[in-house]
Amino acid sequence: MFEKGLLAHKRILITGGGSGLGAAMGRRFAELGAELIICGRRQELLEETAAKFRSEFGAKVSTARCDIRDGAAVEAMMDQVWQDAPIDVLVNNAAATFIAQTEHLSFRAADAILAPTLHGTLYCTLAAGRRWIEGKHKGVVLSILSTSTITGRAFTVPSSMAKTAVLAMTKSLAVEWGPKGIRTVAIAPGAFPTPGATGQLRPEGRGESWAQRVPLGRAGEHSELANLASFLISDQGGYINGEMVVVDGGAHLRSSGAEDLLQWTDEQWEKQRAARSKA
Repeated sequence: MFEKGLLAHKRILITGGGSGLGAAMGRRFAELGAELIICGRRQELLEETAAKFRSEFGAKVSTARCDIRDGAAVEAMMDQVWQDAPIDVLVNNAAATFIAQTEHLSFRAADAILAPTLHGTLYCTLAAGRRWIEGKHKGVVLSILSTSTITGRAFTVPSSMAKTAVLAMTKSLAVEWGPKGIRTVAIAPGAFPTPGATGQLRPEGRGESWAQRVPLGRAGEHSELANLASFLISDQGGYINGEMVVVDGGAHLRSSGAEDLLQWTDEQWEKQRAARSKA
């Protein structure tokens, strides 16, 4: 679809890059010639993913173990990354969510979602942006959001709040940082199943017919998201700024994605809370 060297000479940092959509995007970026730094909390997983990319594509891939919920840790990571060279692209992919009746959320549970999804994204964006501006280096911030920024979404309220705030950041910084050569863009994916997200958002008891409610009748392929991300961060997408692109097969035009949970019984919710506490 793209020229083989579309992302050659791009140095890209991906948060949550060891698995799921982060790894899917990283794989495509590496295939298109990028140098990667994949960030996460599990060093073993990061090294395993990095080794695969090196083997498959001959790509230059390094890892950065970092808990992005900790602003000081983010600053230390960015200092380390910048020792070699500035990054050209930051992909804010790391996030957390789970379904819950909002009135039963504890402060701790809400913070477990807000900390990586909102605060971690902000910390990484500020750390990269400050260094780009100080060094007069052009950059791109790509944030992975959600269609809940458009529809709202019951039973994942902290996640919907956080993602909507990041969309506001994307639009605001497009104006503030655009004159400095920094673009901010976002993607709102629909159903792109991953083991982590499926376990949190599609537990036992939720119907398997959700894909039929997507106008295109299927879930998204990871390659479809990765190709869109590749275009947005490339020079070919250089005039796109402050925008969020939806890639969900039209699902948000029909449903917010949570209506089935309105039919859950108290017993089903109790079972879900117990499973989450055990996990």
